[in-house]
Amino acid sequence: MTKVLLVDDDVDLTAMLSQYLVREGFEVQSVHDGEAGAAEATQGGYAIVVLDIMMPRLSGIEALRRIRVASSVPVLMLTARGDNIDRIVGLDMGADDYVPKPCTPGELVARIRAILRRTEGREPAGAANGVSRVLQAGELMLWPGSRRAMWRGRPLDLTGTEFSLLEVLARHAGQLVSKQDISLQAYGRPLARFDRRIDVHISSIRQKLGLRSDGQSWIQSVRGLGYQLLDD
Repeated sequence: MTKVLLVDDDVDLTAMLSQYLVREGFEVQSVHDGEAGAAEATQGGYAIVVLDIMMPRLSGIEALRRIRVASSVPVLMLTARGDNIDRIVGLDMGADDYVPKPCTPGELVARIRAILRRTEGREPAGAANGVSRVLQAGELMLWPGSRRAMWRGRPLDLTGTEFSLLEVLARHAGQLVSKQDISLQAYGRPLARFDRRIDVHISSIRQKLGLRSDGQSWIQSVRGLGYQLLDD
């Protein structure tokens, strides 16, 4: 069974969400403060962590920081509705997505499954002997089946969402890709108005790739249109 870790100080809410997730076929563990959540998440074995931002002892943002030091497990943040700052900070630190509270159990399950679909390591059809096909764009190499990345001959540490976004750009290297197309291909849904999550994740990827010899970013942006990965 797919193991989900719920980290939220609202005991009644986590009990209700746990019951729903179990009915949907998940195995669920719940903890009720950020410090315990960070410790549990880094023990391994979880397919995804659902992490509330506002909690005692340790905030969700700080818990996420600790998790990312030790693990690349997908993290779905629960945020106060309309609190854009927390969402942006969470995404910038490596969260894979967010759901505004209050949310319905059905919406939460849909978001969890969407994240798992785009982050789980699946070997592509036709892969032989467990070796997945490589996607190469210049000095960038991606293995979509195992979700591994190398940049200039060295492992590139990406979150699940960062990998999905970079994979879209790599498949269209040298071409401008609209943010709407990026959202559809990486997230499987249209880009909502005023949604900045793609911009935040792209900013993080840029930092990890560094600058070209001419001082430009490897990922170019055209204001209001989209992004382009340079491959030479």
